[in-house]
Amino acid sequence: MSGDLEIDHGGVIAVDSDQLRDVGQRVMALASMYADARDSIERAHEIISGLPTLGGYVYLDGLRVNGQRADELRVDAEKAGAATLLTADVFHVVELRARADALELTDAAAAAALHARVDRLLAADERLGPIADDLFAEWEAERFEGLGSQWDVGGLLAPFFTLGALVGVASRHGLMLPGKPMTGTADPVKVTPVKTSHPSSPLASAEGALKRMPTAPGAQVAVEKYTMPGGGVRYFAYLKGTQNFLPWEAGGSEPWDMKSNAELYTGATSASYQATVEALEAAGAGPGDHVDLMAHSQSGLIAGRLAMESEFDVKLVMTAGSPGAPTLEEDQTLVQLGHTDDMVVGFAGGGWPSGTGSPDSFIATRVGDPTPGLQDVMLRSHHVDTYLETARMVDESNDPRAEALDAYWTELGTAVDVERTEYHAERKG
Repeated sequence: MSGDLEIDHGGVIAVDSDQLRDVGQRVMALASMYADARDSIERAHEIISGLPTLGGYVYLDGLRVNGQRADELRVDAEKAGAATLLTADVFHVVELRARADALELTDAAAAAALHARVDRLLAADERLGPIADDLFAEWEAERFEGLGSQWDVGGLLAPFFTLGALVGVASRHGLMLPGKPMTGTADPVKVTPVKTSHPSSPLASAEGALKRMPTAPGAQVAVEKYTMPGGGVRYFAYLKGTQNFLPWEAGGSEPWDMKSNAELYTGATSASYQATVEALEAAGAGPGDHVDLMAHSQSGLIAGRLAMESEFDVKLVMTAGSPGAPTLEEDQTLVQLGHTDDMVVGFAGGGWPSGTGSPDSFIATRVGDPTPGLQDVMLRSHHVDTYLETARMVDESNDPRAEALDAYWTELGTAVDVERTEYHAERKG
């Protein structure tokens, strides 16, 4: 990949199946138009050929050639349309399989119904199963490919770099399943505002979102309150990743630590999650209020849980280097930035093979640090600075899903006021 950006809807799926089916139907309609054009040309050729007085004014051979060309275009469009519709059907099978797998732990009856639906689709078109199986196999073979490009001393570090992937695949903890909320009670926290400002301009890009992470000493969360024309209010929160990696200090004053990592990854409520909720509430956000999120590393799990379980109305979740993947609704957009050589991303086990969220949701991946070296031991591919380049590439991409974010930034740009507060949180006791 050599650092090149790849954008798709999910691990196996390039484009949402409904969108792809719509394209296929439009191409088939185009084929019908070419057929009509061919028929019209052939009728004109026949009429003119029967009128000797017109023969000297119309180039009949040219008319015949144009009719043949229209028919060739019809054939090409029919083949392209049929292939596109077949791919849409394959993606639909993949989506249903993934949805059924996700439901098996929480709703066995619904999972069985989806599996039965897949069986009917496969029986109706014997081509679907083998193609879907091949796509799954290709995805499973390549989802951790970037980890092999890491710097390795005689093979000694290979187990270290692949640890996240092995854990993610074996445990499936990186997938936040619907109907399976967090368990337990979070450690109590104290949340304190440490810096307030009024940014001169609203958020305007994915790169800008990563750049607006908290900068005040000790701050882990920043919340921007956007006052929109007409008086409506919405919020955008920026959540830092793990701040203390020392295992022997887990459970100390820093909520964004290894204890919270373990809790969030295994589905338990963490102090960092609780601190994020309290920071949002301190900024004025309440049940039903529009809250969107940009999260790095551990906080990708927090953002996913907020979107799935909190009382806030979360419409956009953006993550960079997240060790997990949430399950979002059709009216929620999930934008995931992930480096294939980022060991932390490996903990997601490859994420959802079918994608999740709205049709505009996407996963943007690349090798974050293509050149093997000592910096790999420091997990450079996981650093925010490395993800800034990926976010910039998303902003510059002409992929329709990336371009769809422009409408979001434009809407934020109409805000009449932006108030930003950064918060520091500590565990109590």
